[in-house]
Amino acid sequence: MEFLQYFGGVFEPVSFLLLLGGTVGGLILGATPGLSPTMAVALLIPFTFQLAPTQGLILLGAAYTSTVAGGAVSAILLRIPGAPANIATALDGNAMAKQGRAAEALHVSFLSSGIGGVIGVFLLIFLTPVLAKWALMFGPSHLFWMAILGVTVIGSLDSKSFVKGLLSGCLGLWLSMIGYDDIQGAQRFIFHDALTGGVSIITALIGIFAIPQVIEMLSAGRKRQDVSTVVVHKQPFLDSLKLTLSSVKSLSIGTTVGSFIGLIPGVGGQIAGLLAYDQTKKFSKDPESFGQGNPQGVIAAESANNAMVGPSLVPLLTLSIPGSPTAAVLLGGLLIHGIFPGGDLFDNHPDVIWTFINSMLIGQILMVIFGIWVAAYAAKVAQVPKAVMASAVLVLAVFGAYSVQQSMGDVYVMFVLGVGMYFLEKFGFSAAPLVLGLILGPIAEANFIQGSMIANAMNGPVEYFLMGPLNLFLIALVVASVGWSFFTTHRENRNSKEPGNA
Repeated sequence: MEFLQYFGGVFEPVSFLLLLGGTVGGLILGATPGLSPTMAVALLIPFTFQLAPTQGLILLGAAYTSTVAGGAVSAILLRIPGAPANIATALDGNAMAKQGRAAEALHVSFLSSGIGGVIGVFLLIFLTPVLAKWALMFGPSHLFWMAILGVTVIGSLDSKSFVKGLLSGCLGLWLSMIGYDDIQGAQRFIFHDALTGGVSIITALIGIFAIPQVIEMLSAGRKRQDVSTVVVHKQPFLDSLKLTLSSVKSLSIGTTVGSFIGLIPGVGGQIAGLLAYDQTKKFSKDPESFGQGNPQGVIAAESANNAMVGPSLVPLLTLSIPGSPTAAVLLGGLLIHGIFPGGDLFDNHPDVIWTFINSMLIGQILMVIFGIWVAAYAAKVAQVPKAVMASAVLVLAVFGAYSVQQSMGDVYVMFVLGVGMYFLEKFGFSAAPLVLGLILGPIAEANFIQGSMIANAMNGPVEYFLMGPLNLFLIALVVASVGWSFFTTHRENRNSKEPGNA
């Protein structure tokens, strides 16, 4: 209970103001397409140079937490995920917004983010030594199978056809190979100078989700009734609170998956929401409603996203191994102030680390409060005329794509991917599996190559990749995931062919 001794440090005037500023700023940055949590934290690091170590970490931690949650705002209102972690949120969240339930979607999003985030921070507080040793068990072979487990989700994710879902995922895997091979430096599929650095995930995310939306809105033409096409239903906060607290299954799956993914160094939090969404859909009694505006999809995805935040810092603080790209930026923030993570960190700098962790706990609560306050006003975005909305989304998309590397090449890539996705959607292909394939491709490839090098120096690839309790457990999960996807697809097809459903 050592962390309780340093709780007062969070409420010192300067520290608390930084916590408030980081939380509000993070929500705004998170809602801006193209500004990922990693980029938001990196942008704030220069502002910490003149601050005390504790104050600097409080600012960075608050921004990290609230940016992950803030990305749900644009995902729900515009169907443009603020970051890769919010892809699954857009699937049901935007459908709810189109039904006039934007306020409800935003309420459950922030509430489930807060619940998942608090649980994740408590894991960080109470289980750090144990979890750090457990995280070390994951080597390249295990991370490869984790990526393959994510690939098995592709077929059933936001797609009416299992085969089309897999084809979309394969297209994403191919896109992830464009550029230079990180291991051997080989040039692959570089058709234009803009592709030299490969396809950025943020650029692809904006193009694949935003541009089809813009084309759809502009192709509909300007109509006088646009302003009234969406009626915004007022959603009492207490009703949203009851719905979120009663969604025990979705919250449990989301926090469990998010915490598990956060702990594993190198996997990244972007697949936590997608895996949680997929598992919640598979265990639901009404899987057909997912993607049609089911709040359980939003709850599972957002609780997983924020539950990942706390555990992702476990390997960072105890082993100096960042669990996510944003944690890697936080490592830089620690080193700038002369603080070196490791086993003796909690002995040498207990005031800094415990105050930082406590601030993340308080930050989750502040994030929910400000998020709920913003929800009432943000929900009205759904009533903006389509012509105006299309223009605003296009400006945000160009700004977001350009800001990744200050390159017009990324803007061109965004438009090409977006136009291509618009036509693919006309033929029943889905955006989410494609983006998931793009995210998982580099993870699977890098760990397979590293694992192969290690295996060649040991007893061969068969034993390295297929033997050992953890490998066998992950392989069993992969097989079970594939089997369940085939079973549910077969069941849905059979039900749709029954006379009563024809």
